[in-house]
Amino acid sequence: MIEISGLKKSYGTRTVLENVSLRVPDGTLFGLIGINGAGKSTLLRLIADVLRPDCGAILIDGASVSGNERIKREMFFLPDDPFYATGTTVEKLAALYATFYDFDREAFARYADIFHVERRIPIRNFSKGMKRQAFVTLALACRPRYLLLDEAFDGLDPLARLELKRGLIELVEERGSTVLISSHSLRELEDICSGFALLDGGAVADAGEIGEALEKVHKFQIALSHEVRRGDIPFDCISFEATGRVAKLIVRGDRETVLKELEALSPLFIEEIKVDFEELFLCEVRSRGYLK
Repeated sequence: MIEISGLKKSYGTRTVLENVSLRVPDGTLFGLIGINGAGKSTLLRLIADVLRPDCGAILIDGASVSGNERIKREMFFLPDDPFYATGTTVEKLAALYATFYDFDREAFARYADIFHVERRIPIRNFSKGMKRQAFVTLALACRPRYLLLDEAFDGLDPLARLELKRGLIELVEERGSTVLISSHSLRELEDICSGFALLDGGAVADAGEIGEALEKVHKFQIALSHEVRRGDIPFDCISFEATGRVAKLIVRGDRETVLKELEALSPLFIEEIKVDFEELFLCEVRSRGYLK
């Protein structure tokens, strides 16, 4: 288990993370979300021991990650823009990683074929998407116990995204790995992640199970016999949009209670619409004043 408590990190006078506490259970796919600048990349670098916190603790299985070589051999961190030397090929990186990780050559060959990775061409000649597919291939072949991915789906086409999701699920099921993913592709996270944490203002603003979070939020479309105004709705909404006599609203609370209150308005019709993870995130950031 990854346990983070009281974590703080600043760059000069700018505080990026302040009193961050979080638990990531073993054997799970866990999504790390937030707007740009929320501190997601910094948190991943701290967990990977690439950066050191100003204060606080990061424990894995009860041991500090700071300077812990045993933990580092069980962890693979893939940043948004990974470093590679001029002339480096995927095959050369595979040979390098094989000296440090329990590298699976069979998995490497299989994922290289799946992602159509050229193993002996310098990585500098790859497109952005092909670079991402190359490093994803290496990450999956290392079979780490802890895999940290920063903007995992960035630059990948729909087919590559699907293959990556399959590879991550396989890693968790076969190896029992824990995967922590930072991404703006919330629909992709909803497909595979069980848990999430929302970073805002340098702290964890919300965290939990994605399914449970979505069960607490309800979206309805309603039509009245007159033009719908916000004052017609007798409860708080986290989102309200109206066009003429039709309105869409998202609310938190007991579904049956909300329905009764809407039915008391004598609507022409009421339709319940599923809320997805991306929509929930947008509601959260709007409530914090980031979107109008």
